[in-house]
Amino acid sequence: MNDFLIKSTIILTILLAFYHLVLGREKIHQFNRFYLLISIVISFIIPFLTFEIIKVIPVFVNLEPIKSVAIPTDINENEIRETVAPIVESINYIPYILWSLYALITLILLGRFTKNVFELISKTKSNPIVKYKTAKLVLVDEKVLPHTFLNYIFINFDDYNSRNIEDELFTHELVHVIQKHSLDILFIEFLKVIFWFNPIFIFYKKAIQLNHEFLADDEIVRTYNNVPFYQNLLLQKGNDNQTIYLASNLNYLVTKKRLIMMTKSTSQRIALLKIASILPILAGLIYFFCFEVVAQQKVINTNSKSNSSELNDKDKIRDSYYRGVYVKIIDEKNNKNISTQYENLSLEDRRKYFYYIPEMMIENEIPEPLFEKMKVKNMAVWINGKVRTKEEIKKYKRLDFSYYSTSFIHKNARSKRFPQEYQYSLYTKKFFDENLKNSHLHFSGDTIKICSVSYKTALKNVVKPRTKADTIVWYTKGKDGYNLYINEDNKNKTIVIDAGHGGSDFGASKEGLTEKSLTEIISNKIQNRNENEDVKIHFTRTNDTFIDLSDRAKIVNSYQPDLAISLHFNFNKNIEANGFEIYVSESSPTSEKSRELANQLAAVISNATPLINRGVKVAPFYILKKSECPTIVVELGFLSNENDRNYVNSDMGQTEIANAILNFVSGLKK
Repeated sequence: MNDFLIKSTIILTILLAFYHLVLGREKIHQFNRFYLLISIVISFIIPFLTFEIIKVIPVFVNLEPIKSVAIPTDINENEIRETVAPIVESINYIPYILWSLYALITLILLGRFTKNVFELISKTKSNPIVKYKTAKLVLVDEKVLPHTFLNYIFINFDDYNSRNIEDELFTHELVHVIQKHSLDILFIEFLKVIFWFNPIFIFYKKAIQLNHEFLADDEIVRTYNNVPFYQNLLLQKGNDNQTIYLASNLNYLVTKKRLIMMTKSTSQRIALLKIASILPILAGLIYFFCFEVVAQQKVINTNSKSNSSELNDKDKIRDSYYRGVYVKIIDEKNNKNISTQYENLSLEDRRKYFYYIPEMMIENEIPEPLFEKMKVKNMAVWINGKVRTKEEIKKYKRLDFSYYSTSFIHKNARSKRFPQEYQYSLYTKKFFDENLKNSHLHFSGDTIKICSVSYKTALKNVVKPRTKADTIVWYTKGKDGYNLYINEDNKNKTIVIDAGHGGSDFGASKEGLTEKSLTEIISNKIQNRNENEDVKIHFTRTNDTFIDLSDRAKIVNSYQPDLAISLHFNFNKNIEANGFEIYVSESSPTSEKSRELANQLAAVISNATPLINRGVKVAPFYILKKSECPTIVVELGFLSNENDRNYVNSDMGQTEIANAILNFVSGLKK
């Protein structure tokens, strides 16, 4: 408990200091309001977060074999004596006294808090009430300035009847009502009751209330555009130092800072920079208060004489490379099914299944004649994992690259797009340093899956439903060796059709026609018309069901398809906008393949339907970013356009679109 209070207070102090030094001086009052509230919540959460960093400390000990020792059995029972030491327990009453004192003071403050809330509520029931816009005016007999609690504005009865209250004051209090400032005050006052011993909450309340006044003042300045009059009005009313507990008070801290803030302006650039500077503060707090280095001793017996259980240099390198990786192993031959952390594997299993250890990649400059040849000839060249044309290669200098490699492509493995005998991979200095230079030190993923099965099982469970694994091997009967399985003979194509929207998500709509119903109709037509045995089509939905975006991506990835097509319809305020358009993601690992397939589909739809081709575009749609396969989103016309709407709503149009998509996926090559 003490640890939580100390950490929480330090975090609150740092965040409040940051507010006063950086944020509180700028005119970003709405952001500052939520910063002050959320910073309190953060100060309560961070002390409970713990991220352990395990540091293994080897301890070398010389463990000698245990030798048997003869224990005499002729012990005389009279020589055995039992000594009982009396235990005296002392009770420490100090914690009980302190907790009792804390509970007593908390109950008193809680009673005071409750009493003040009920007093304000009782005033609303015992005095006349007049509705004023979104608030209720409570007319009280006391000579008080207007003040606010929840959606009630308390004003003097005579001042109201004699119209002695300026419009600016009404608007000022109305801002407190509309923006629900009373909830902030109730929140901080309740915390003061619980943490009455911590003075930091007093300063937080002052900052919150002053920010409320900034917000109200800012609204008055924008509405009435008469700063001098409003400032003089506040100074006149500010002579009354009466403060209402739990309420937003008009005369709260009419200071020079508040008057100056009315005329101050903050550029958007400065505001964004100061807001962004919060991130390193939070990162530092999490680092210092949440990360904990835990030392674990690993006992190494220096006297061990078992060579088979001793770690050699290769073992140490391998263990370092796979450390922290979660392992899934299916070994049919040895009847093993293992799912555990790599460190939990026996040394025998580590040596058996993890024989691959990558070598360190050393910088390798590309020869100048070869680089110049790439600029003038059509060669298969990848730069940082992406295919580049000779025109794009000309934009680089030879010394921009730290590493290159060459691969010979056998004739049966060449494609129509890449018929060349050799393929080249080039990596820039930045890419090499960030991704390749230290790639030999640790496995890139968090999970590795290994399947070691017979050829029959591999054919059944790998080729048919395609199983994703990092390594798939099978053993041959009568042989101890294993054969690497490469899925070259599988000609079946797997496609996923995603009917956009559904259920409570109607999508675009016009004259009773909804996007969710049209995508479902076309999806079902594709399902019913597919007779190609080489094309296996799966669907995210075939009825009117709502599916969350994250679930759609998970469904797509579960099939590991060659392509996913998400069906949608467009809408635009400009009713003249018409035609179809296709979207791909620029950040996806399969973006290049997706764009290639999108252009092919666009050509097919353009030839098969009267819809105008608006081209292939880039968009950050969730399903495009989260899908692990080539994925495209097709907007099949505008429901806002009469011609497009009539076409896609007709059976002929829906059939033509479904046939076009079917013809496209049937012509795809593996």
